[in-house]
Amino acid sequence: MARRPVQTQPRTLVAALDVGSSKVCALIAEPGVDGKLRILGTGQRESRGVKRGFIADMEKSEIAIRESMEQAERIAGTQVDQVFIGFSAGGMMSDMVDVEVGIGGGRISDEDIDNLLAKGWSAIGREGRQLLHALPAFYTIDEVNGVKQPRGLHAEKLGVNIHVITADPAPWKNLNLCVRSAHLGVEATVASPVAAGKACLSEEERELGVALVELGGGVTNVSVFAGGMLVGLKSLAIGGGDITDDIAAAFGTRRVEAERIKCFYGSAMTSPRDNHDMIELAPIAGGQEGVEASRITRAQLVSVIRQRLEGLMAQIEEALKSMGFGGAIGRQVVLTGGGAELKGIADYAQGVLGRTVRIGRPNMPGLPEAHSGPAFSTLAGLAQFAASGEIDLRIGFGPKETGEKASGNWLQRLIAAFRTQY
Repeated sequence: MARRPVQTQPRTLVAALDVGSSKVCALIAEPGVDGKLRILGTGQRESRGVKRGFIADMEKSEIAIRESMEQAERIAGTQVDQVFIGFSAGGMMSDMVDVEVGIGGGRISDEDIDNLLAKGWSAIGREGRQLLHALPAFYTIDEVNGVKQPRGLHAEKLGVNIHVITADPAPWKNLNLCVRSAHLGVEATVASPVAAGKACLSEEERELGVALVELGGGVTNVSVFAGGMLVGLKSLAIGGGDITDDIAAAFGTRRVEAERIKCFYGSAMTSPRDNHDMIELAPIAGGQEGVEASRITRAQLVSVIRQRLEGLMAQIEEALKSMGFGGAIGRQVVLTGGGAELKGIADYAQGVLGRTVRIGRPNMPGLPEAHSGPAFSTLAGLAQFAASGEIDLRIGFGPKETGEKASGNWLQRLIAAFRTQY
């Protein structure tokens, strides 16, 4: 498992890599003394070897990864050898593990916290799955939940809530192998919903309850946040690329042309002018003698788009229902990812889902305009996650990968960092 050392000095550079079904993008940033990130360089290439979030062609994916990172390095004027990568393939699962130790009414010591975290790691059941995250969330003292720093307090019992995210091992291994083939080390693999949530959700939204829907090119990740953490997620094998394919099939045009008219003329909402607005598009055999461009109405285009959106929204609603997203915490939905750039999709989703819906864009000052839209939420969130230095129990308690050298005081450094992060 790729591992990230606990930082004893402030991180000088962070590098993020998002390998998606439609694009591969990279970002290099420098954390400032104020905690804000200064963007040094970005890169982007079309993704040709990824299907539904899975690596389907190692060679093509490796080329796109290498070229996007090299572009970011040229702009930044520096080189990086370690990256944080996003993981969005299907098979991700989220769970909470609660553990507790007895204190006997005494004051909570560092040793008590050490024992609790060690017990928490032992309680995580992986059952052949790849562990992406094991994030300590909040402590519990007797009947009091949500305690951030228990050291020095008196208690009969001390507990901790650990947020665990796992994935199918094969897609994780393929992604890591592909990145390493591009001569980059994997510092950590971050679940896409964790990264996107960090980039485009406010702290208050994560506390009160919100659903984050990432509309990717081949995968839609539906995740629920409550109490400040991600508490559930579902991956749907459908995305914006399916809308593009529907348009190409319906009107007999190439995918690149279908994507163009979707972006420029497409919408999730109808308007009175749709039957009058004409769109010219090149056929699949465009350029050959005797083959002329065809014309369709905007109403025809919108009809194809909405037909696919109906099925997508039905799956999103079912996913939200299966995760118990309702009542007081089930009123806010945030759409992000490249599919959220479709005109009118927030209004459409609000009408279908019956909830308040907004578009989530990365909250990261300094992002180039071309990389500031919802399609780059995961990329920005990866950089923010890297700079935040969040503690993950898998780093200090998990087994070492083959070939790694053990550090004698590794566990002590991990625990010390966790104690002092609040």
